[in-house]
Amino acid sequence: MPASRHKRINRAVGKAIHRYDMIQDRDRILVAMSGGKDSLAMMWLLQERLSRIPITYQLLPCYIDPGFENSFAGDLEAYCREHDWSLRIDYSDCGVVAHSTANRENPCFLCSRIRRKRLFEIAAETGCNKLALGHNKDDIIESLFLNMCYAGEISAMQPCLAMFGGEITIIRPLAFVEEDDIRKFVAELGYTAFENPCPTATTSRRYAIKQLLEQLYKSNRKVKGNIFRAMGNVRADYMLTSDKVKNI
Repeated sequence: MPASRHKRINRAVGKAIHRYDMIQDRDRILVAMSGGKDSLAMMWLLQERLSRIPITYQLLPCYIDPGFENSFAGDLEAYCREHDWSLRIDYSDCGVVAHSTANRENPCFLCSRIRRKRLFEIAAETGCNKLALGHNKDDIIESLFLNMCYAGEISAMQPCLAMFGGEITIIRPLAFVEEDDIRKFVAELGYTAFENPCPTATTSRRYAIKQLLEQLYKSNRKVKGNIFRAMGNVRADYMLTSDKVKNI
């Protein structure tokens, strides 16, 4: 593995953790595993840093099986076992329900909402005070555009967000890491991301936004960084106020 990439990713993860004070000594962290590259990289990075930091915390990886055919839950469990990760699997039908005829418009939103609710429940059951999600820098930018285009609001994902009066905090340690770096990092580790069984994985709104942004990024290498920085550099005086546009 190129030391430069590992160093760059570690620096980005450390920067996010320290800037938002994501992790404290003796935290119990429920790590949301999806079988994809992001959650595999996040789990590895959070585990690896324990050997070189002055605090300790516990990691509890958890996979919510969405109920689709050809589930890879068993294979993911075996894969995690090879790396000494004790994976909890929660079998559900959230994906099937979200893609039912009763919910044709936005299956991704409903599936994510049901899975997130279940993760909160498992965190409470296991005494976890943190929930680590594998969203990366690209995901956060895509969420900004998704919300603008489909929800009519300017919002994205917060790297660190306290929920339920502070009972649990969502953390996104990969918030400053680019997707391409994660993809190459996981390949260099020899990890194999599992294929997403979701029937709308390549036709979702997020996928369409991703394709649009890729074209923008190709036009100018500074675009991605500028968009990301813009989310922390909002000039409210130059935005439309809600009372002026609510009837448009």
